[in-house]
Amino acid sequence: MSDALDLAELRSVAVGVAYRMLGSRTEAEDLAQEALERVRVAATTDTLQNPEAYITTVATRLSIDHLRLARVTRETYLGPWLPEPVADDPFHDPARAAELADSLSFALLVVLESLHPVERAAFLLHDVFGYGYADLATTLDRSEAACRQLVSRARRHISDGRHLAEADPAAHRQLLDRFLDAARTGDLDQLVALLADDAVLVSDGGHNRRAARHPITGRDRIARFLRRVGPKVLTVGPIETLSLNGGSGFVVHTPGGDGPHLAGIIDVDGGHIRAIHWVLNPDKLHWLDGA
Repeated sequence: MSDALDLAELRSVAVGVAYRMLGSRTEAEDLAQEALERVRVAATTDTLQNPEAYITTVATRLSIDHLRLARVTRETYLGPWLPEPVADDPFHDPARAAELADSLSFALLVVLESLHPVERAAFLLHDVFGYGYADLATTLDRSEAACRQLVSRARRHISDGRHLAEADPAAHRQLLDRFLDAARTGDLDQLVALLADDAVLVSDGGHNRRAARHPITGRDRIARFLRRVGPKVLTVGPIETLSLNGGSGFVVHTPGGDGPHLAGIIDVDGGHIRAIHWVLNPDKLHWLDGA
């Protein structure tokens, strides 16, 4: 039976689901391999009517278990924890990737991180992957009424904590270019003009790289920080602007070709930059080596 399965396609589905659940492409790849093994075993003993739904369920359950354990590690993480940026959707399906692009955004992944694992799963399965409440009840081992409450709570939390990015990709990219020019030169006036009043800058260096250990909030504070740090950090090596997590981002490469030094993503709202996410932890950048 397993010979009839499209294992490569099923694996990409599992990675796509697990990445959205975990915010880590590395952990998602490992988890997808385990999910695929379970599909192979099930295929030898059962007739899988819908292999994609089956592996989605398995990947979701494994992700919930993994998140419960990972919370302990993330609570002791040095400084803010940010998702691993990706340059492409793990689904490897252009049509499907376009449909699911919004669920890949840093803005959403950061907010999802604050949800309980089961709430996160309920929201993603229902609002992103289109599962009905009956399917959620089976996957999450909850009643349909409980699943409705989980999705409702997750939606409220996401609505409170998430700001939508600029809808026009060209305007978003133009704002990113202006930001990089200002940050590289330390142009304080231009930085102030680009940032929203309540903007936030979050840096993730983990234990490996020096970074701000707490989010920097407010336009003026961020502008002063970037005037001091931007000319150093953003001139380490060549900068490449590209799509990261479905939005405009950039990668600062190391001059020796030892991999990316920094990946950055901006969230835009109303023509101003509302959030800046810098990932410096090299353990989170190796998926961008070929970017």
